[in-house]
Amino acid sequence: MSASSRLTSTLCRRAAATATPPSLTATSTTRVQTPQLARGIRGISSTTPNRLRPPTLSRPTYPLQRTATTLPTLPSTRLYSSTSAEEDSFDPASIDRESDEVDVCIIGGGPAGLSAAIRLKQLANAAGNDDFRVLLLEKAGEIGAHILSGAVIQPTAIDELIPDWLSEDNENRFTGATPAGKDSMSFLTKKWAIPCPTPPQMHNDGNYIVSLNEFTKWLGERAEEVGVEVYPGFAASEVLYKADGSVKGVATNDLGIGRNGKPKDSFERGMEFHARVTLFGEGCHGSLTKQVIKKFDLRSESQPQTYGLGIKEVWEVKPEKFEKGKIVHSMGYPLPMDTYGGAWMYHFGDNLVSVGQVVALDYNNPWLSPYGEFQKLKQHPLYRSVLEGGKCISYGARALVEGGFQSIPKVAFPGGALIGDTAGFVNVPKVKGTHNAMKSGMLAAEAAWNALQVPDNNSIFLYDYEDALRKSSIWKELKEVRNMRPSFHSPLGIYGGILYSGLEAFVLKGRVPWTLKHKTQDHAATKDAKDCSKIEYPKPDGEITFDILTSVSRTGTNHEEDQPVHLQVKDWEKHTRETWPRWKGLENRFCPAGVYEYVEDEGKEEGVRFQINAQNCIHCKTCDIKAPKQDINWQVPQGGEGPKYYMT
Repeated sequence: MSASSRLTSTLCRRAAATATPPSLTATSTTRVQTPQLARGIRGISSTTPNRLRPPTLSRPTYPLQRTATTLPTLPSTRLYSSTSAEEDSFDPASIDRESDEVDVCIIGGGPAGLSAAIRLKQLANAAGNDDFRVLLLEKAGEIGAHILSGAVIQPTAIDELIPDWLSEDNENRFTGATPAGKDSMSFLTKKWAIPCPTPPQMHNDGNYIVSLNEFTKWLGERAEEVGVEVYPGFAASEVLYKADGSVKGVATNDLGIGRNGKPKDSFERGMEFHARVTLFGEGCHGSLTKQVIKKFDLRSESQPQTYGLGIKEVWEVKPEKFEKGKIVHSMGYPLPMDTYGGAWMYHFGDNLVSVGQVVALDYNNPWLSPYGEFQKLKQHPLYRSVLEGGKCISYGARALVEGGFQSIPKVAFPGGALIGDTAGFVNVPKVKGTHNAMKSGMLAAEAAWNALQVPDNNSIFLYDYEDALRKSSIWKELKEVRNMRPSFHSPLGIYGGILYSGLEAFVLKGRVPWTLKHKTQDHAATKDAKDCSKIEYPKPDGEITFDILTSVSRTGTNHEEDQPVHLQVKDWEKHTRETWPRWKGLENRFCPAGVYEYVEDEGKEEGVRFQINAQNCIHCKTCDIKAPKQDINWQVPQGGEGPKYYMT
């Protein structure tokens, strides 16, 4: 049986083995009955036991159409059943994982990963090499389901990758692009919007407003057309290494492990994917990327990365309030003067408005809630005047990289490379990163293709990728704006940053001999709660502003409850002792999905019990970044789970 047939046979068996999720029972705490519970979303804690409705789990739809589903079945090494006595001694690692060998394995089905995959197959097809295998693994149940952005995209990379992507002559053209129209920039006070000059980096002539998750779905279809093997629903959870220390590939996580760490009847071992080149395009703060950066010391010559949390809603507004192509940006209210951030409102499609806010995660007041700040923003007249009378149809949140030029790590290492947001190519002053992510994937693809033409079994190092990156438009534009983001660390806060950034944008344009440094890592910026003013947020009105569980219900999030918690805290009691007294529930406020709680418990030393509602998680990874003690480790859950975003 060929490698691809063996993989397809495995996928058929995997899909059949996990088709029907078991019913789940909650015994630890009860939740207030809300409509969200039918979707597996945790509500507010109470003290009475209660049975939850089972989550509506939808297993990933695997692209099995490429090969026949009547292939011979492999001997079953994956499904497992046992007695309770056997469970105590069973080690999942005792079962060998099936493996597949490909030329290039790409982790992550976002714009960077898909662009790399498409470019590789374009090169292979042009050379007549039909046997060149490019395989892409995506943890979401379908391509694009975990993608969220503003988004106004600069089309330079997609124009290069697929020149006819908008052409009327292309029957598979992308139909969701709205040409950018009028730009505006405002500084907000509580009641007023003060017009400001729009920096040249933020001009959007020739750009397009899109739903990035719809654009990514479209890219996935184009990848399959050129022969990329695209496998959504496969969560890569482990980096594999050769004896010489170079990257060999990845392994996906085991399925059918209970919350207690024991295998269930549905247990099946993960798969290994071996490749001569492995490209990591996991997006911001990827779980495997963290491991690779540490192993190969890729930050030895760069500053630590710094991050923001972007929170977004999509609204259907009244036709008379819709101005197709209009782009609005703002700074200032409601954020404090010592907190970096900004907001947007984009009119696109048919009466759709994307509205959102980014809050830098180096904020110092632990009482601040990015979600609460976003709700306040929508009540400002600039935003409320458009949203009022409309309907919120989608919600989501994700962390994004803000470090810029000085935080770019080494991107190549033995056996692989980092691409896209996982390496940190967002241009913060431009409020864009998709074009750079795609371009980096294409550069890595070209370097990988050239390296693989040498008939050599030794480990590959993509020197050409590092060189090409430094000669590319990515390097040039990020270097030019390198001092803008760190300038907001001055004693003048947002006002000092605006003044210096204006000077850089209009006059200096990066042509200075200095490079400003980021002040501190985000988690270390948080002050003690006793040293900061407590922030009280208004009660949601249910029309413009919403409680957090109502918002999470709009993400389509699903996780099976009976699985190990993917938000890993080694010692929950120690976490409570070290975190609660100083920061008074910071996790509950920085999380935009209601994952973390401190529940009153008189039996505990601190009077509270730390609780993780992992099934609410929308995979933003803020907890892994902002936790003051860095003791929350975000890992992938079962493949196919998490949010299922719509028009984000």
